[in-house]
Amino acid sequence: MSISKTRQLLVDVARQLFAKNGLENTTMNDIAQASGKGRRTLYTYFKSKEDIYYAVIETELERLSDKLDEVAARKISPQEKVIELIYTHLSMIRETVVRNGNLRAEFFRNIWMVEKVRRHFDDAEVELFRKVFAEGKESGEFDIDNVDLVADITHYCIKGLEVPYIYGRIARGMTEEATKPQVAKFVYGALGKKVKIKD
Repeated sequence: MSISKTRQLLVDVARQLFAKNGLENTTMNDIAQASGKGRRTLYTYFKSKEDIYYAVIETELERLSDKLDEVAARKISPQEKVIELIYTHLSMIRETVVRNGNLRAEFFRNIWMVEKVRRHFDDAEVELFRKVFAEGKESGEFDIDNVDLVADITHYCIKGLEVPYIYGRIARGMTEEATKPQVAKFVYGALGKKVKIKD
């Protein structure tokens, strides 16, 4: 097994154990035994449980990043792209937290730990929004004076919606599709372009 495959196996096993038992109740020994690789192999890749926890978060963020890249590459208008990026971000964060069981408590308890790992991902996401906004400005779809500022604000607004979205506190009783026209109207208004929204 290659180095990268071994490392990924250890991360996958750790994620499953963290999700089942929580971070506090999982030991390095548990991870070594469950992976069938032994403590020496585990410590070759990770110095501590915190290191492997960071790697688990990074892997989850890479999944999200790949999905956002897919949306950004689609042949749709910048307006549609912005809405799809927002919903993809929120849906993937919710899916990640729900999928990881007991790890979700750690996600919220250790938010600063998560933020430290997220920094690289956040920078990449802001750049993705910047490109979409620049494309929309160039085509006349958006009336934006400062693309960088709008990309930053959009990113932080979406991050602020993560926890309410995960807990279903946004648009209770409505489907995601039912919320999209209103969200689009709000976002497009903020981007300085009046647009007729399809019902």
